[in-house]
Amino acid sequence: MAYESSGAPDYYNIDDLLTEEHKLIRQSLREFVKREISPNIEQWAQDAHFPSEIVRKFGDVGAFGPTIPAEYGGGGLDYISYGIIMQEIERGDSGMRSTASVQGSLVMYPIYAYGSEEQRKKYLPKLASGEWLGCFGLTEPDHGSNPGGMTTNIKDMGDHYLLNGAKMWISNSPESQVAVVWAKNEEGRIKGLIVERGMEGFSAPEIHNKWSLRASCTGELVFDNVKVPKENLLPNVEGLRGPLGCLDSARYGIAWGAIGVAIDCYESARKYAMERIQFDKPIGAFQLTQKKLAEMLTEITKAQLLAWRLGTLKNEGKATTQQISMAKRNNVDMALHIAREARQIHGGMGITGEYPIMRHMMNLESVITYEGTHDIHLLITGADITGIPAFK
Repeated sequence: MAYESSGAPDYYNIDDLLTEEHKLIRQSLREFVKREISPNIEQWAQDAHFPSEIVRKFGDVGAFGPTIPAEYGGGGLDYISYGIIMQEIERGDSGMRSTASVQGSLVMYPIYAYGSEEQRKKYLPKLASGEWLGCFGLTEPDHGSNPGGMTTNIKDMGDHYLLNGAKMWISNSPESQVAVVWAKNEEGRIKGLIVERGMEGFSAPEIHNKWSLRASCTGELVFDNVKVPKENLLPNVEGLRGPLGCLDSARYGIAWGAIGVAIDCYESARKYAMERIQFDKPIGAFQLTQKKLAEMLTEITKAQLLAWRLGTLKNEGKATTQQISMAKRNNVDMALHIAREARQIHGGMGITGEYPIMRHMMNLESVITYEGTHDIHLLITGADITGIPAFK
């Protein structure tokens, strides 16, 4: 059995499939999380506090837009590197990973992929450095799994667009300087726009009283006759292909990130099982505890192989939406199951802030729903198998 010095499981020697650069990136992010997130995250979660200073720190460590070319402030890295970064951040906390993945996959990616050269140069360096935080406006109060039903709209007013509508459950929105917003034009076609904080009629009220992702800031986006300059329209995409392309990138990162949560829960449970004495021996000596730990490690190993293979396909430009969907659904479900099993191993201590288990479990209840619910992802796979979309 191979363990890294930090206690991260690598039962199938998957490290042999990584480059030295991948391992250096992982070590750098792991040290960052241990230094900047782990000592504080339980208090942040208890206080429902988003540490706005972490945004600049994420920029400094290269967590924002790592696959974006260096000329725009990104890291110019491959997709396995991106996945590793998400894994290490989410090992610290899912809310922290949400902050980073929204910035990179849902804000920087569409500006890079669908934007003009002027937009790239104006926004990407500030987003990459953490000088600006961004958010992604797709989900609406009445349209979650059916984004094509959105009612947020733009009207062409000659020298500008007039934007009206609202978005809901938007990570980063209360702290964001820019929002990539999807709206229908007068012909009913979906377009992307870059909306900046300070534009008259644009507000981003925060959502309070969350039991999940408590260290992440979540809010709404409200547009009341917002005048958006025409140069803020993303010129190179139209239709749902635009936002769904962004979600592919984000879901890919989640597939890796969920492994980080599972590892943290597993390692905590394994350590606790070796230290907790009952009936004159550690509970790790009992068959049912060993069964739980063995099943956890098996599922983590399967998820690691799934994510690695998906990463190689992404690097080759071959990964499909359906393959990404399968990995997101499987790996988050896996992590949530491991969190629940780890809580049982910890007994009553598992519900306290002395251990990360309950925080991870509550966070995962959001991750299993956002950016495509567990059931919708299952139906995406089903539609791919049968050719019959069951959600229409």
